[in-house]
Amino acid sequence: MSQIVVAALYHFTRFEDHKALQGPLQAVCDAGGVKGSLLLAFEGINGTIAGPRAGIDAALAAIRALPGCADFEHKESFTDEMPFLRMKVKLKKEIVTMGQPQVDPTANVGNYVEAEDWNDLIARDDVVVIDTRNDYEVAIGTFEGAVDPKTKSFGEFPAWWEENKDRFHNKKVAMFCTGGIRCEKSTNYLLGEGVDDVYHLKGGILKYLENVPEEDSTWDGQCFVFDSRVSVGHGLKEGEYELCFACRMPLAPADFDRPEYEHGVTCHQCFDQHSEERKERFRERQKQIALAAKRGTQHIGG
Repeated sequence: MSQIVVAALYHFTRFEDHKALQGPLQAVCDAGGVKGSLLLAFEGINGTIAGPRAGIDAALAAIRALPGCADFEHKESFTDEMPFLRMKVKLKKEIVTMGQPQVDPTANVGNYVEAEDWNDLIARDDVVVIDTRNDYEVAIGTFEGAVDPKTKSFGEFPAWWEENKDRFHNKKVAMFCTGGIRCEKSTNYLLGEGVDDVYHLKGGILKYLENVPEEDSTWDGQCFVFDSRVSVGHGLKEGEYELCFACRMPLAPADFDRPEYEHGVTCHQCFDQHSEERKERFRERQKQIALAAKRGTQHIGG
């Protein structure tokens, strides 16, 4: 088994003073050699961290000791290389930004569906399946037959629903996302909008890819993840995608052969979005990264 443990987690709870939690969490992670990102807001905690087993266990124990977090769940995968450069505990207004102050996942959410039961639910004629992730995530993989809202950010979901809700009249709504956190908010939102039958995939796509055998899967493609692995497939094996350094969009191996691609500078998705001056800055950054690699060090922008 690989030595680096990657733990993805979130938990909705009401912190009276989330700012006071930042320093102690940062200290525990730093002491254990843990890197990644944790977001703290009045509504809870969200993030992905990676490190040695002992460091991850210490960090998870510290999170469970936070008010209302004793029963929080997390998902683990493993990698051969550290997927993060540094550790940051950040303060935010929301741990996942939807921009709907009335949404409160601690009050009520949709019906949780275990990964093993998901296929049966979404195969029903009276169920519509909605992918709540952003367009670039959906582009590299989703469930067969799922509706793609084509949103660029989660904050666009409420407006999309308002414009499209009549399409789903008299349908049960099943939603999914990477790890489950967006569905906690989106299902609460739909319940507030008067939708009676709302369901969501417990543990998200990651739990489905971990628990459901590939031969039984209705997942098509790979799942985008927010660390250096970029994507994972069935069994949470690291995928084939890489990020464009310029626009941070996922690239398939074939995309590197396209004429718009220049390593560290542009890809087909951002070729027309950058001025020549900015492209020159990107080229200079790549030179510095290459020089750092020759010295056996890692450039901070690399």
